[in-house]
Amino acid sequence: MKMGSDMRRGLLLLCLAAGLTAVAARPAAEVAPQAHYGAVARRLVSMLERHHVLQQRFDDEMSRRAWTNLVTQYDPAHMIFRQADIAQFARMETGIDDALKAGDVSFGYEVYRIFAQRLAERVDFATNLLQKTTFDFSVKEDYQWSRKDAPWPATEEEQNELWRKRIKNELLSQTLARELDEEKAKRDEAKEKKSGKKSAAKKDEKKDKEEDDLPPEPVLTPKENMVKRYRHYLTVATEPDEETVLQRYLSAAAMSYDPHSDYMSPTRKEDFDMDMSLSLCGVGAVLSFDADDGTLKIQEVMPGGPMDKDGRIKKGDRIVGVGQGNKPVEDTTWKPMKKTIHKIRGPKGTKVVLEIVPRTDTSGATRKRIALIRDEIKLDEGHAATGRVETVVLDGVTNTLGYAKLPGFYGTMDKRPGDPEYRSCSLDVGKYVAQFNRKETQGMILDLRGNGGGSLKEAVLLAQLFLTPSPVVQIREVRNLGVLPTFPDLPSFAYRKPLVVLIDRLSASASEIVAAVLQDTGRAIVLGDTQSHGKGTVQTVYPMGSEIFGSMKVTTARFYRINGSSTQVKGVASDFVLASTLDGLDTGEDKLPNALPWTRVEPVSYSAVWNLTDYVPQLRERSANRLAGNAEWRRHLRAVEMFRESAQRKSAPLERAARLKMMREEREMRELDDAEALDDEESPEETAVAQSEDGKDRKNDVVLDEAFKVLADLVRLTGGKEAPPPPEIRVPAWLRALGG
Repeated sequence: MKMGSDMRRGLLLLCLAAGLTAVAARPAAEVAPQAHYGAVARRLVSMLERHHVLQQRFDDEMSRRAWTNLVTQYDPAHMIFRQADIAQFARMETGIDDALKAGDVSFGYEVYRIFAQRLAERVDFATNLLQKTTFDFSVKEDYQWSRKDAPWPATEEEQNELWRKRIKNELLSQTLARELDEEKAKRDEAKEKKSGKKSAAKKDEKKDKEEDDLPPEPVLTPKENMVKRYRHYLTVATEPDEETVLQRYLSAAAMSYDPHSDYMSPTRKEDFDMDMSLSLCGVGAVLSFDADDGTLKIQEVMPGGPMDKDGRIKKGDRIVGVGQGNKPVEDTTWKPMKKTIHKIRGPKGTKVVLEIVPRTDTSGATRKRIALIRDEIKLDEGHAATGRVETVVLDGVTNTLGYAKLPGFYGTMDKRPGDPEYRSCSLDVGKYVAQFNRKETQGMILDLRGNGGGSLKEAVLLAQLFLTPSPVVQIREVRNLGVLPTFPDLPSFAYRKPLVVLIDRLSASASEIVAAVLQDTGRAIVLGDTQSHGKGTVQTVYPMGSEIFGSMKVTTARFYRINGSSTQVKGVASDFVLASTLDGLDTGEDKLPNALPWTRVEPVSYSAVWNLTDYVPQLRERSANRLAGNAEWRRHLRAVEMFRESAQRKSAPLERAARLKMMREEREMRELDDAEALDDEESPEETAVAQSEDGKDRKNDVVLDEAFKVLADLVRLTGGKEAPPPPEIRVPAWLRALGG
């Protein structure tokens, strides 16, 4: 199928309208599978059937799932294909299994070619509409931006109407965003004149202009900006690449089993290896590619890195552009992750400019440019456990409490304790536990918020620090169910005072194992979001033979709590909820397509270590009474509710006044979520009475602040007691030498 002259003419006009130079590239029709791709497809099916924990054949049911995955990968909003295209694809709905087993990958390329054609038509329509139409924003109509369950348009006229509303929505969003920016700048200026102090916004502006010396943002009208971005999206999304087309097709097939199984082409495997090595990129951030909007998402801001020290970029923000020094910022949406990370990386001491969309802006209209100076990022600085001793005064009683934060479960597999290169998160937390014991702390918080997991062995070792030697987790593999063995020669029950574990919707995998066993044994109170992430599966990466074949990531096992319940989907439920803003978002295993269901097995034989969960009703009542009069907590709950409402909203008004009201509310939500927006003058009551040992106040983490008070309550209710000791506690000499 050749690209028609009308399409070529449309693309040329689009380039000229956007003020860009046309880039010569092969038509989509010429993108075809390489000779060895058939062998890759056959091997993928064989490995899924042999290794996946479901032990299920790749049959017609899996073909239906793969078909849905593939089509929605290209068109998640059901706005690019038409019903006639879907009808053409439908012949393969139960045929992908047979085709892949026969080594035929041509259907993946067929879907890509029609996608490229339809997208070119849509971008041509959008560009012409923007150039020729004056939109009436007084008409009361809505744009349904969430269309994943909506039918595909039946006719070109119906599709044009959908795109008219889409374009109108984006134009209105960008226009009002600029107006609101101007309003805020005037308010900040007036406030500055009245108070004689520089506002937070002015401080940021000064930092941008004087310290960063940012390149000027392009002065484009909203319409010009939209034409430019549509042109960029068309170029990147239809860039001919045989390997990328295969990647999408075979990933759709692998993910028919579950959302964590995946085919990794040689290029995708490089991205995966970068992700596993933390992809720190010289600015101190862990990044992931968001397939919904083609951006790089900030998964984690590493403590001590340039991004953390600057403070203006938050976890969940999205990178949409990158600039070097004072050069123009380049749009990076839909670019391969590896290429964008390469642009962000650079020599120590050099400047990189990131264009950011805040995490709370679903429209993508709000953008800010932030310059950072690259620096060397060491794992120890950002990903290692941290800890401190804090004093908390509650109802006139002073409590000395320990706090340990663990961002991830890291550990070296080929070194032994005592080796200079040995790394162990359980050992690092153990060192803080030793300090807490020496300083006679009365209780401890283990903060697992945002901890996505890691080493299973380290999860068991960490749990052992707070338990007698006992089962920690069960694992069901393809052919057996067993209890992961504990480590009797390594420290156990090193801390026996009351324990609180903090979780959120991003606490996953190994984090859930630790929180679950401490909860099941009555050893700890679990606080935080309604539940943890809910990932109760294990993945294994297998090479597929020749390097050019790529690799397979396959789900090979499931986790189970010692009480027999899976952590899959349901996660670990908090004993009582101190919700973060994540609790209102579509975050969690249960939101992923084809997630494996919750199951259970027989419980193992275990004994309760303590009865701390018995105190939950009293703790919940005291916390509720305390928070009822806390203005800062009420602001926090307002932000949680606004996030929830925003996540549930499926449409947006296209009438100016209604949309302006909605966007003002969204702005307020972002300010509530941003810790720096809490100005001291706007927080007259000092609700936090906690102070770290070094004298620095802990501010703007209202969940952690209340968790310390819950722990202080727990200390009082238990009468200062500790968990009864086991018959014998063995402490290795190497740990005693560290002060444990």
